[in-house]
Amino acid sequence: MEFEFFIGIDVSKNKLDFAVQYGDRFLFHQEIANEPQAINTFIKYLGKLSGFSLNKVIFCMEHTGIYNNHLLTCLYKKKAHICLEAATQIKNSLGNIRGKNDKIDAIRIAGYAYDKRDKLRLWVPKREIVQQLAHLAATRLRLITIKKQLKVPLKEHAAFSSGKVARQSLQVCSHSLKAIDQDIDRADKAIEELISADTELRRLFGLVTSVSGIGKVTAVQIIVATNEFKDINNPKSFACYCGVAPFKDDSGKVVKKARVSHMANKKVKTLLHLSAIVAIQYNADLKLFYDRKVNQEKKNKMSVINAVRNKLILRIFACVNQNRPYEKNYLKLVA
Repeated sequence: MEFEFFIGIDVSKNKLDFAVQYGDRFLFHQEIANEPQAINTFIKYLGKLSGFSLNKVIFCMEHTGIYNNHLLTCLYKKKAHICLEAATQIKNSLGNIRGKNDKIDAIRIAGYAYDKRDKLRLWVPKREIVQQLAHLAATRLRLITIKKQLKVPLKEHAAFSSGKVARQSLQVCSHSLKAIDQDIDRADKAIEELISADTELRRLFGLVTSVSGIGKVTAVQIIVATNEFKDINNPKSFACYCGVAPFKDDSGKVVKKARVSHMANKKVKTLLHLSAIVAIQYNADLKLFYDRKVNQEKKNKMSVINAVRNKLILRIFACVNQNRPYEKNYLKLVA
Protein backbone atom coordinates (compact mmCIF):
# COMPACT_ATOMS: atom_id res chain seq x y z
CA MET A 1 0.00 0.00 0.00
CA GLU A 2 1.35 3.42 -0.96
CA PHE A 3 1.09 6.21 1.60
CA GLU A 4 1.13 9.94 0.87
CA PHE A 5 1.04 11.40 4.38
CA PHE A 6 3.53 10.32 7.06
CA ILE A 7 2.74 11.36 10.62
CA GLY A 8 5.35 10.89 13.33
CA ILE A 9 4.16 11.02 16.94
CA ASP A 10 6.28 11.51 20.04
CA VAL A 11 4.31 10.02 22.93
CA SER A 12 4.64 11.03 26.57
CA LYS A 13 2.43 10.70 29.62
CA ASN A 14 0.67 14.06 29.35
CA LYS A 15 1.02 15.16 25.72
CA LEU A 16 1.47 14.05 22.14
CA ASP A 17 3.63 15.78 19.53
CA PHE A 18 2.52 15.27 15.92
CA ALA A 19 4.79 15.95 12.95
CA VAL A 20 2.81 15.86 9.69
CA GLN A 21 4.74 15.17 6.50
CA TYR A 22 3.51 14.96 2.89
CA GLY A 23 5.90 12.70 1.02
CA ASP A 24 9.37 13.94 2.01
CA ARG A 25 8.08 17.47 2.69
CA PHE A 26 7.45 18.53 6.31
CA LEU A 27 4.15 20.40 6.71
CA PHE A 28 3.62 21.29 10.37
CA HIS A 29 3.97 20.28 14.01
CA GLN A 30 1.13 20.16 16.54
CA GLU A 31 1.16 19.45 20.28
CA ILE A 32 -1.99 18.14 21.99
CA ALA A 33 -3.01 16.56 25.29
CA ASN A 34 -2.74 12.79 25.59
CA GLU A 35 -6.46 12.21 26.03
CA PRO A 36 -9.16 10.77 23.72
CA GLN A 37 -11.12 13.98 23.15
CA ALA A 38 -8.03 15.94 22.06
CA ILE A 39 -6.90 13.07 19.80
CA ASN A 40 -10.28 12.81 18.05
CA THR A 41 -10.39 16.57 17.58
CA PHE A 42 -6.95 16.55 15.95
CA ILE A 43 -7.92 13.67 13.63
CA LYS A 44 -10.92 15.75 12.47
CA TYR A 45 -8.56 18.69 11.88
CA LEU A 46 -6.30 16.47 9.75
CA GLY A 47 -9.31 15.50 7.65
CA LYS A 48 -9.60 19.13 6.47
CA LEU A 49 -6.14 19.05 4.84
CA SER A 50 -6.12 19.08 1.05
CA GLY A 51 -5.97 15.52 -0.33
CA PHE A 52 -6.00 13.98 3.13
CA SER A 53 -7.57 10.54 3.53
CA LEU A 54 -6.94 8.01 6.29
CA ASN A 55 -6.35 5.37 3.61
CA LYS A 56 -3.29 7.33 2.44
CA VAL A 57 -1.81 8.00 5.91
CA ILE A 58 0.57 6.06 8.15
CA PHE A 59 0.80 7.03 11.84
CA CYS A 60 4.18 6.03 13.26
CA MET A 61 5.18 6.11 16.93
CA GLU A 62 7.54 4.53 19.45
CA HIS A 63 6.32 1.85 21.83
CA THR A 64 5.95 3.55 25.22
CA GLY A 65 3.76 1.02 27.05
CA ILE A 66 0.44 2.21 28.43
CA TYR A 67 1.06 5.82 27.32
CA ASN A 68 0.19 4.70 23.76
CA ASN A 69 -3.22 3.30 24.73
CA HIS A 70 -5.46 6.36 24.13
CA LEU A 71 -3.85 7.08 20.78
CA LEU A 72 -3.90 3.47 19.56
CA THR A 73 -7.54 3.03 20.58
CA CYS A 74 -8.70 6.21 18.81
CA LEU A 75 -6.72 5.47 15.63
CA TYR A 76 -7.79 1.83 15.48
CA LYS A 77 -11.47 2.80 15.79
CA LYS A 78 -10.95 5.08 12.77
CA LYS A 79 -9.36 2.12 10.91
CA ALA A 80 -6.15 4.08 10.48
CA HIS A 81 -2.83 2.52 9.46
CA ILE A 82 -0.53 2.37 12.50
CA CYS A 83 3.14 1.50 12.85
CA LEU A 84 4.38 0.84 16.39
CA GLU A 85 8.17 0.58 16.48
CA ALA A 86 10.74 -0.03 19.21
CA ALA A 87 12.53 3.16 20.22
CA THR A 88 15.96 1.61 19.58
CA GLN A 89 14.90 0.60 16.05
CA ILE A 90 14.12 4.21 15.16
CA LYS A 91 17.13 5.64 16.98
CA ASN A 92 19.63 3.26 15.37
CA SER A 93 18.25 4.00 11.90
CA LEU A 94 18.94 7.73 12.25
CA GLY A 95 22.72 7.48 12.54
CA ASN A 96 24.65 10.09 14.55
CA ILE A 97 22.24 12.72 15.86
CA ARG A 98 22.76 15.74 18.09
CA GLY A 99 20.20 17.45 20.25
CA LYS A 100 16.60 16.47 20.79
CA ASN A 101 13.24 17.63 22.04
CA ASP A 102 9.69 16.36 21.57
CA LYS A 103 9.12 18.29 18.36
CA ILE A 104 12.39 17.13 16.81
CA ASP A 105 11.68 13.54 17.87
CA ALA A 106 8.27 13.64 16.19
CA ILE A 107 9.82 14.99 12.97
CA ARG A 108 12.48 12.29 13.05
CA ILE A 109 9.82 9.58 13.52
CA ALA A 110 7.90 10.95 10.51
CA GLY A 111 11.12 10.87 8.49
CA TYR A 112 11.73 7.30 9.60
CA ALA A 113 8.24 6.30 8.42
CA TYR A 114 8.90 7.88 5.02
CA ASP A 115 12.33 6.29 4.59
CA LYS A 116 11.07 2.83 5.62
CA ARG A 117 7.66 3.13 3.94
CA ASP A 118 8.13 -0.06 1.92
CA LYS A 119 9.18 -2.13 4.93
CA LEU A 120 6.86 -0.91 7.69
CA ARG A 121 4.82 -3.56 9.48
CA LEU A 122 1.33 -2.41 10.41
CA TRP A 123 0.26 -2.76 14.02
CA VAL A 124 -2.53 -5.18 14.87
CA PRO A 125 -3.91 -5.16 18.44
CA LYS A 126 -3.81 -8.24 20.61
CA ARG A 127 -7.10 -9.90 21.43
CA GLU A 128 -8.74 -8.40 24.50
CA ILE A 129 -8.36 -11.61 26.50
CA VAL A 130 -4.62 -11.68 25.70
CA GLN A 131 -4.33 -8.08 26.89
CA GLN A 132 -6.07 -9.07 30.13
CA LEU A 133 -3.65 -11.98 30.48
CA ALA A 134 -0.68 -9.66 29.97
CA HIS A 135 -1.93 -7.19 32.61
CA LEU A 136 -2.55 -9.99 35.13
CA ALA A 137 0.91 -11.45 34.52
CA ALA A 138 2.48 -7.99 34.99
CA THR A 139 0.50 -7.44 38.21
CA ARG A 140 1.60 -10.84 39.53
CA LEU A 141 5.23 -9.98 38.80
CA ARG A 142 4.92 -6.66 40.66
CA LEU A 143 3.46 -8.46 43.69
CA ILE A 144 6.36 -10.93 43.72
CA THR A 145 8.84 -8.04 43.44
CA ILE A 146 7.24 -6.28 46.42
CA LYS A 147 7.33 -9.53 48.41
CA LYS A 148 11.06 -9.91 47.74
CA GLN A 149 11.69 -6.30 48.74
CA LEU A 150 10.16 -7.09 52.12
CA LYS A 151 11.52 -10.59 52.74
CA VAL A 152 15.17 -10.19 51.67
CA PRO A 153 15.99 -7.35 54.14
CA LEU A 154 14.21 -9.30 56.90
CA LYS A 155 16.40 -12.36 56.29
CA GLU A 156 19.56 -10.25 56.26
CA HIS A 157 18.40 -8.46 59.40
CA ALA A 158 17.84 -11.79 61.14
CA ALA A 159 21.38 -12.94 60.31
CA PHE A 160 23.07 -9.88 61.85
CA SER A 161 20.67 -8.86 64.64
CA SER A 162 19.46 -10.31 67.90
CA GLY A 163 16.55 -12.77 67.78
CA LYS A 164 14.20 -10.36 69.53
CA VAL A 165 14.79 -7.52 67.07
CA ALA A 166 14.45 -9.85 64.07
CA ARG A 167 11.21 -11.35 65.36
CA GLN A 168 9.80 -7.89 66.00
CA SER A 169 10.57 -6.79 62.41
CA LEU A 170 9.03 -9.98 61.02
CA GLN A 171 5.92 -9.51 63.16
CA VAL A 172 5.47 -5.95 61.86
CA CYS A 173 5.54 -7.16 58.24
CA SER A 174 3.67 -10.45 58.73
CA HIS A 175 0.24 -9.08 57.81
CA SER A 176 1.59 -7.42 54.66
CA LEU A 177 3.40 -10.58 53.56
CA LYS A 178 0.30 -12.67 54.16
CA ALA A 179 -1.84 -10.21 52.19
CA ILE A 180 0.66 -10.23 49.29
CA ASP A 181 0.61 -14.06 49.21
CA GLN A 182 -3.19 -13.97 49.05
CA ASP A 183 -3.07 -11.43 46.21
CA ILE A 184 -0.60 -13.62 44.29
CA ASP A 185 -2.94 -16.59 44.72
CA ARG A 186 -5.83 -14.47 43.41
CA ALA A 187 -3.75 -13.43 40.40
CA ASP A 188 -2.84 -17.06 39.68
CA LYS A 189 -6.48 -18.08 39.91
CA ALA A 190 -7.58 -15.24 37.60
CA ILE A 191 -4.92 -16.25 35.04
CA GLU A 192 -6.07 -19.89 35.16
CA GLU A 193 -9.69 -18.83 34.68
CA LEU A 194 -8.81 -16.68 31.65
CA ILE A 195 -6.92 -19.52 30.01
CA SER A 196 -9.65 -22.07 30.76
CA ALA A 197 -12.34 -19.79 29.31
CA ASP A 198 -10.66 -19.40 25.89
CA THR A 199 -10.20 -22.30 23.48
CA GLU A 200 -7.12 -20.92 21.70
CA LEU A 201 -5.33 -19.91 24.91
CA ARG A 202 -6.10 -23.30 26.43
CA ARG A 203 -4.69 -25.06 23.36
CA LEU A 204 -1.47 -23.03 23.26
CA PHE A 205 -0.98 -23.26 27.03
CA GLY A 206 -1.29 -27.07 26.89
CA LEU A 207 1.21 -27.33 24.03
CA VAL A 208 3.81 -25.04 25.62
CA THR A 209 3.62 -26.62 29.10
CA SER A 210 3.96 -30.11 27.58
CA VAL A 211 7.67 -29.33 27.04
CA SER A 212 9.73 -30.56 30.00
CA GLY A 213 10.91 -27.65 32.16
CA ILE A 214 8.35 -25.10 30.95
CA GLY A 215 6.04 -24.10 33.78
CA LYS A 216 2.82 -22.11 33.89
CA VAL A 217 4.41 -18.69 34.47
CA THR A 218 6.90 -19.14 31.62
CA ALA A 219 4.18 -20.40 29.28
CA VAL A 220 1.99 -17.35 29.96
CA GLN A 221 4.87 -14.94 29.28
CA ILE A 222 5.76 -16.71 26.03
CA ILE A 223 2.15 -16.62 24.80
CA VAL A 224 1.86 -12.91 25.66
CA ALA A 225 5.27 -11.98 24.20
CA THR A 226 4.58 -13.74 20.89
CA ASN A 227 0.93 -12.58 20.78
CA GLU A 228 -0.26 -16.18 20.59
CA PHE A 229 2.64 -16.97 18.20
CA LYS A 230 1.27 -14.50 15.62
CA ASP A 231 3.87 -11.70 15.88
CA ILE A 232 6.76 -14.14 16.38
CA ASN A 233 6.17 -17.47 14.69
CA ASN A 234 9.62 -19.04 14.33
CA PRO A 235 12.16 -20.15 16.96
CA LYS A 236 15.13 -18.18 15.62
CA SER A 237 13.28 -14.87 15.83
CA PHE A 238 12.09 -15.66 19.34
CA ALA A 239 15.59 -16.70 20.45
CA CYS A 240 16.83 -13.34 19.18
CA TYR A 241 13.93 -11.50 20.86
CA CYS A 242 14.64 -12.97 24.30
CA GLY A 243 18.44 -12.69 24.03
CA VAL A 244 19.56 -16.31 23.85
CA ALA A 245 20.73 -16.36 20.22
CA PRO A 246 24.53 -15.93 20.00
CA PHE A 247 25.95 -13.45 17.45
CA LYS A 248 29.47 -13.20 16.06
CA ASP A 249 31.41 -9.93 16.17
CA ASP A 250 34.43 -10.53 13.95
CA SER A 251 36.53 -7.94 12.17
CA GLY A 252 39.47 -8.81 9.94
CA LYS A 253 41.81 -11.17 11.76
CA VAL A 254 40.18 -10.47 15.10
CA VAL A 255 37.93 -13.46 15.79
CA LYS A 256 35.76 -13.19 18.88
CA LYS A 257 33.60 -15.77 20.58
CA ALA A 258 29.92 -15.52 19.64
CA ARG A 259 27.93 -13.86 22.41
CA VAL A 260 24.29 -13.19 23.19
CA SER A 261 22.98 -9.63 22.88
CA HIS A 262 21.92 -7.47 25.82
CA MET A 263 19.00 -6.14 23.72
CA ALA A 264 16.38 -8.62 24.86
CA ASN A 265 13.18 -9.21 26.78
CA LYS A 266 14.94 -9.80 30.10
CA LYS A 267 11.76 -11.07 31.78
CA VAL A 268 11.35 -13.94 29.31
CA LYS A 269 15.10 -14.58 29.26
CA THR A 270 15.16 -15.04 33.05
CA LEU A 271 12.19 -17.41 32.96
CA LEU A 272 13.83 -19.46 30.19
CA HIS A 273 17.00 -19.65 32.27
CA LEU A 274 15.06 -21.05 35.22
CA SER A 275 13.25 -23.45 32.89
CA ALA A 276 16.59 -24.67 31.53
CA ILE A 277 17.86 -25.37 35.05
CA VAL A 278 14.72 -27.41 35.80
CA ALA A 279 14.95 -29.25 32.47
CA ILE A 280 18.58 -30.22 33.12
CA GLN A 281 17.57 -31.74 36.46
CA TYR A 282 14.43 -33.61 35.37
CA ASN A 283 14.71 -34.26 31.63
CA ALA A 284 16.92 -37.30 30.89
CA ASP A 285 18.19 -36.32 27.42
CA LEU A 286 18.91 -32.71 28.38
CA LYS A 287 20.70 -33.89 31.52
CA LEU A 288 22.89 -36.19 29.40
CA PHE A 289 23.53 -33.30 26.96
CA TYR A 290 24.53 -30.96 29.80
CA ASP A 291 26.79 -33.54 31.49
CA ARG A 292 28.53 -34.42 28.22
CA LYS A 293 29.20 -30.79 27.29
CA VAL A 294 30.37 -29.71 30.74
CA ASN A 295 32.20 -32.78 32.06
CA GLN A 296 33.56 -34.39 28.90
CA GLU A 297 33.97 -31.52 26.46
CA LYS A 298 34.77 -28.96 29.22
CA LYS A 299 32.40 -26.34 27.84
CA ASN A 300 31.49 -23.24 29.84
CA LYS A 301 28.44 -23.97 32.01
CA MET A 302 26.57 -20.80 31.06
CA SER A 303 27.13 -21.50 27.35
CA VAL A 304 25.68 -24.98 27.79
CA ILE A 305 22.69 -23.64 29.74
CA ASN A 306 22.13 -21.15 26.91
CA ALA A 307 22.19 -24.06 24.45
CA VAL A 308 19.53 -25.78 26.58
CA ARG A 309 17.43 -22.60 26.46
CA ASN A 310 17.61 -22.71 22.67
CA LYS A 311 16.61 -26.39 22.68
CA LEU A 312 13.56 -25.55 24.80
CA ILE A 313 12.58 -22.79 22.35
CA LEU A 314 12.92 -25.18 19.40
CA ARG A 315 10.73 -27.75 21.17
CA ILE A 316 8.06 -25.16 22.06
CA PHE A 317 7.75 -23.88 18.49
CA ALA A 318 7.80 -27.41 17.07
CA CYS A 319 4.86 -28.34 19.30
CA VAL A 320 2.91 -25.19 18.38
CA ASN A 321 3.64 -25.34 14.64
CA GLN A 322 2.75 -29.04 14.47
CA ASN A 323 -0.17 -28.62 16.89
CA ARG A 324 0.74 -31.59 19.07
CA PRO A 325 2.18 -31.93 22.59
CA TYR A 326 5.79 -32.80 23.23
CA GLU A 327 6.54 -36.53 23.29
CA LYS A 328 9.44 -37.63 25.50
CA ASN A 329 9.82 -40.98 23.74
CA TYR A 330 9.09 -39.80 20.20
CA LEU A 331 9.89 -42.35 17.46
CA LYS A 332 10.23 -40.95 13.96
CA LEU A 333 8.42 -43.05 11.39
CA VAL A 334 10.46 -43.96 8.32
CA ALA A 335 8.57 -44.78 5.14
